Amino acid sequence: MAFDLEGLRAAVAAHGRVTRVVIAAIRGSSPREVGAAMLVWENGQSGTIGGGALEFQAAEAARAGRLGLSRHALGPELGQCCGGAVTLLTESWDAARLDTVEGTVVARPALPFSGTENGPETLQVSGAPLALRRLLAQARGQGVLPKAQLVGDWMVEPVLRPARQLWIWGAGHVGRALVDVLSPLPEIAITWVDTGVERFPETIPAGVTPLPAAQPADLVGYAPKEAEHLILTYSHELDLELCNRLLRHDFAFAGLIGSATKWARFRSRLAALGHGPQQIARITCPIGDPALGKHPASIAIGVAARLLSPAHSETTRKELSA
Repeated sequence: MAFDLEGLRAAVAAHGRVTRVVIAAIRGSSPREVGAAMLVWENGQSGTIGGGALEFQAAEAARAGRLGLSRHALGPELGQCCGGAVTLLTESWDAARLDTVEGTVVARPALPFSGTENGPETLQVSGAPLALRRLLAQARGQGVLPKAQLVGDWMVEPVLRPARQLWIWGAGHVGRALVDVLSPLPEIAITWVDTGVERFPETIPAGVTPLPAAQPADLVGYAPKEAEHLILTYSHELDLELCNRLLRHDFAFAGLIGSATKWARFRSRLAALGHGPQQIARITCPIGDPALGKHPASIAIGVAARLLSPAHSETTRKELSA
């Protein structure tokens, strides 16, 4: 898990002062991992630390201005079945405090900020324990980011940088369903391409970059070669040209929506365009899980399950290292 700086900036811009509750440590079983966080403001909240009584009480404490570290035995105290214990860090953020965040790691004292919400805490690391200073030195000098953790009385978290670039070609029913399913995942940055702004919904989730282009295939050259692609436009000709351009450009994964018949025709046409069988076989078609049905949401769930599977991650890793 990582510190979602952009998500916090957006929440502060929309709501003013926002309280962030993060799981700082766990012992035994816990509904979420260290680094899982939620944001709380006067009339709402986003994110989750696991739901249930823990989340309800943490949100109430946040709105009451109770900041700093707190420890909770999930069974005896809250009646939850997890059986472990969690340590929460509750801290207040506003625009001024966000301006103090620099670099790839957020490190700060995990103690009450002067006992009140007034006066944002500066994020200086003077007086930090030696173990924390070593972690920060590794991050600066070697690019080795620490995991979210408590180090003494300090909380340290890497700033979220999406590890995966996903390009979704097509903003029709399946494209929209895929964006709805995948956009909440912080490790994936989505670039969403179609032929015009009118093809996209009015509201586009955070972390999704819409790219309207009259000639979408011309954008292939701008995609990182480690990107993953899902091709599901309204046009078979456009789908074919995207496959053609991607095979010439390179990619970590490319999936094409369609039937076995469509893919047989595409293989023949891609071969005529000069692509060899081994290259053509890098494109996956059909995508999704036929057993789930053909509803756009069913297709999206099947595709998302594949993209998130350990086997898929291992396959793309091998493609990138080949």
